[in-house]
Amino acid sequence: MIQPWLSRHGRRRRLVAAALAAVSVIAAFVATRPTGSAPTVLVAARDLSPGPLDPADFHPAALTPPPAGAVRTIPAGQTLATPIRKGEPLTDVRLLASYRLPPGLVATPVRIADAAAAALLSPGSTITLLAAYEQGVPARQLAQDTTVLSIPKPPSTASHDTDDGTLIVLATTPTQAADLATAQAHARLSLTIRTNLQ
Repeated sequence: MIQPWLSRHGRRRRLVAAALAAVSVIAAFVATRPTGSAPTVLVAARDLSPGPLDPADFHPAALTPPPAGAVRTIPAGQTLATPIRKGEPLTDVRLLASYRLPPGLVATPVRIADAAAAALLSPGSTITLLAAYEQGVPARQLAQDTTVLSIPKPPSTASHDTDDGTLIVLATTPTQAADLATAQAHARLSLTIRTNLQ
């Protein structure tokens, strides 16, 4: 009688131990599994060039972990400062408001005389400025291959009948900025645009 009881008691102990081990495994899985869904960020739907951001060019995607500074919504009026590849997440350092110029460069406002020519530009365009000091004298080349950072919108109160040209902001060296300041006071500025043909 004693031996069958011991046998049954031993089997019960083994079953209890197995049940406890299973509970431990389940508890460990619950404790270590991710809580909720992965964070959603915006990624580029296609290769994008610098310029005004269009929300239609991005779609949400779940990334774990999300990149630092990930942008989840696009506020109105934001501008992409650098190119971005399809599938790449959008982060704050890609936006012009957060973009840091390379060492040695400064942001230089310049007014272009020909507003129609300036209308061909967008942030990220590479241009060379030309200064015409006197009629009949060849224009002098200034600030070769500089990058357009932004094209500020004119104030809503500004008159459209004046020939003030268009204001653009360039990434230049301090020396180029000084040359451009002098040229704006004494010359008419025009530009050439460098195209990247692939």
